Amino acid sequence: MAEPRTPDEVVARAARATDLTDLDGAVSDCFACPRLVTWREEVARTKRAAFRDQEYWGRPVPGFGAPDNRTGPGGSGAPAATTAAPRIAILGLAPAAHGGNRTGRIFTGDRSGDVLFAALHRAGLANQPTSVAADDGLTLTDTRIFAAVRCAPPDNRPTPAERDTCAPWLHREIALIRPTLRVVVALGAFAWAAWWPVLRQVYGIRPPSPRPVFGHGAHWSGSAAPQLLGCYHVSQQNTFTGRLTPEMLDDVFARAKQLAGAD
Repeated sequence: MAEPRTPDEVVARAARATDLTDLDGAVSDCFACPRLVTWREEVARTKRAAFRDQEYWGRPVPGFGAPDNRTGPGGSGAPAATTAAPRIAILGLAPAAHGGNRTGRIFTGDRSGDVLFAALHRAGLANQPTSVAADDGLTLTDTRIFAAVRCAPPDNRPTPAERDTCAPWLHREIALIRPTLRVVVALGAFAWAAWWPVLRQVYGIRPPSPRPVFGHGAHWSGSAAPQLLGCYHVSQQNTFTGRLTPEMLDDVFARAKQLAGAD
């Protein structure tokens, strides 16, 4: 199929995705946001000195952790990346330039991923506490992870237009795991805000007005949609300063498991 290069083409291609493997492949082939395409490819070409001998992924980063997803970028045929259909989803902002944009797997190969997967391992949702490469053997239980924006953005700041262009990928991903999904953990205010359009597009319900305010431990519950938990993003800005501690993450994932019935 043709690579999506306009917002309308993203909408059409996302709607045609028949399963998560199909969706992951389509996401990986997206060229709809010129600024993000230029940036992700420039980073992949120039590289960070520590990774100069590695080949960067340099493409959009698909979600990770459902039964028909794979540990290799874009469905490489490596072992399946989960042991159960996802009842918990973790929604992030965007891939890191030298993390997911390098390795091809979300939150993999960067400090944020170190913190996140250590917490998921403590919670019994990951088989190991590290995530360093797409073929490192990491598997998840009951959990899928994805970002609101699938390309690494300059300064880690996508524009509103880029967020909106990418939204159909998120909406289709949620629709595909809707039968089992019970809880969404939003990492940061950007992810929290990206959730509300999902209610209308996937669940056919009106988002609450006014919107609930984001905060660490914030909780929203609707009658016909997954429950939403807020969590400070696992960025170095938060973890190095103590704004987000391992204990705070443990509390969020313990609550997510309880609400999802995944204890």
